Amino acid sequence: MRAPDTYTESLFTMSKLEDVIPQSHPLRLIRKMVNEAVAHLEGFLTSMYAAQSQGGRPAIAPEKLLRAMLLQVL
Repeated sequence: MRAPDTYTESLFTMSKLEDVIPQSHPLRLIRKMVNEAVAHLEGFLTSMYAAQSQGGRPAIAPEKLLRAMLLQVL
């Protein structure tokens, strides 16, 4: 089962990441490009996970894992 790709930054911090990173920072452009690329992969990623009716705990959204791996590389 696949979990949704949602943002939970308010769960861990009082300030938003958008307030901390300057507008001219290169990560903002990279984030936009990654979000567009991941949007094209959504159907493919969804097909890789079991149907919700089969039960089980939802997996971490693959989009989140891809973004985390990219941040590690950068």
